[in-house]
Amino acid sequence: MGPCRIIPATGRVHGVCGADADLIVARNLLDTIVTGAAAHADHGLDLVEALHRMAEAGGVGADPGELRESARRHGVQTDPQDDTHVAHDLAHALYEECWSARSETSGVRSAPAQTRAIWAEAGISPRGVGREIVEAMHRVHMGVGADYRSLLLHGLRTALSDGWGGSMVATECSDFLFGTPTVRTAEVNLGVLRDDQVNIALHGHNPLLCAEMVRGAADPDLLARARALGATGINLVGLCCTGSELLMRGGIPLAGNHLDQELVIATGALEAAVVDYQCIFPSLPQTAACFHTHIISTSQKARLPGALYIPFNQESAHKTAHEIIRLAVENFQHRDHERAYIPGGPVRAMTGYSVEALTHALGGGLDPLARALTDGQVQGIAAVVGCNNPKVSHDAGHVTLVRELLSRDILVVGTGCAAIAAGKAGLMRREAADAAGPGLASFCKTYGIPPVLHMGSCVDNSRVLTLAAALAEAFNVGIDRLPLAGAAPEWYSQKAVSIALYFVASGITTVLGVMPMIAGSQKVVDLLTTDLAGVVGATLLVEPSPLGAADLIEAHIMQKREELRI
Repeated sequence: MGPCRIIPATGRVHGVCGADADLIVARNLLDTIVTGAAAHADHGLDLVEALHRMAEAGGVGADPGELRESARRHGVQTDPQDDTHVAHDLAHALYEECWSARSETSGVRSAPAQTRAIWAEAGISPRGVGREIVEAMHRVHMGVGADYRSLLLHGLRTALSDGWGGSMVATECSDFLFGTPTVRTAEVNLGVLRDDQVNIALHGHNPLLCAEMVRGAADPDLLARARALGATGINLVGLCCTGSELLMRGGIPLAGNHLDQELVIATGALEAAVVDYQCIFPSLPQTAACFHTHIISTSQKARLPGALYIPFNQESAHKTAHEIIRLAVENFQHRDHERAYIPGGPVRAMTGYSVEALTHALGGGLDPLARALTDGQVQGIAAVVGCNNPKVSHDAGHVTLVRELLSRDILVVGTGCAAIAAGKAGLMRREAADAAGPGLASFCKTYGIPPVLHMGSCVDNSRVLTLAAALAEAFNVGIDRLPLAGAAPEWYSQKAVSIALYFVASGITTVLGVMPMIAGSQKVVDLLTTDLAGVVGATLLVEPSPLGAADLIEAHIMQKREELRI
């Protein structure tokens, strides 16, 4: 019975089952949303399982304080239990919440009451992310969802269960397993590779193996072997979201973002690229075949033909990390030093701006930021997030938009590949405030912060929601009333669609730089770009020009300021 082909010009406006263009587009969009939400949820569940195994082994993680705070938020008894018991009970609570059929999970309850009321009125109050994903996949099955509006509203509900559920769980677990990020200065771009060291790139999204790799790179025996082969040391560098996790928590250098993953191999100076899942090009083994680089796949979920497969599991993490590092060290002798070329030099970047770290930087609370917004010193806040896309000149969409927003006194928070682009461009340094408008520049210099705040990886867009909720509380309004906006100038992945729509459903109007696959239905376009304003107080906009996107964001922020009378 398919696939359906709708050709209005020839009069073919329905598929054989009766589906029209509106239904087909809405169904495909829901399928995209649920795929992105599932990627975040599975990432989060991996970390929940890691938390459980750690507790079973008697561990407590890197941030017991955050562990206990999270436990209290999730209704887990913390006294008089020790940290190990708290971790064990919290793991069970988080797993149950991911599959909960209740309309308000702990993450959802952290949203402002006014925002939750909007969701209730629209019928999109999210349940556990697993529950929403299962229903969404049922709805896209043949012969189930036939109303495009209903499908799209459930898309918003599924996206909300990602942002306030699956992604938030992943962020929380990473924080108490590996440490809540704190402000630090580190180095970014391809110049972080070292011509005299064994270079190993860590690429993907799951931080479990990488934490062990960091410890393994300091092993005296491995370092001695590297020196015996002519290297002066072992240099770990990050890529994409794994890179952000390592940068935020350990100051590990970050080589680049999504479209740098082949370029780092093409330097000829990379001994191994270690990958797990999400955003891994299937082409990497073919690219590496032109050089000496080993591509090492570690996730059973993301087997990569042509790569070395060394499966990772938590119980043997130490052994696996040492095996991988040893392979890379031995490969150093095969590097063609005359052919190797490392472009440029590293750029310094301030990173680690979790909400907790930002609060500390502002003197212990968010009141200074709220005052700056009220006084107009900072006109608004824009979350510039998302991927790189080959349809857009690499990083140009991100960097051009960010620079324009800064010049208009709009503070930028960034995650994922967008944040890395800003870092490579030097916009995550204190000195970058000199290029901002006078109000924003003054605010940044007063508190010693850069005008672009790196909040983490893609799952850490949950930190943007946490920040928005805290500001909404300060102003005693819903998130939709705040001078906030989102942007994904170079998005490409299904995760980015889920992120954009949980921003919108939370009340944050968001501008995409690449058109999503919705142009086949004007009704779907109208619902997302116009009608949602009357449902959730925000819309999804599309503007390929970064300057045009800056105009849209500024106009939206000014409208919200006028409505708040600030």
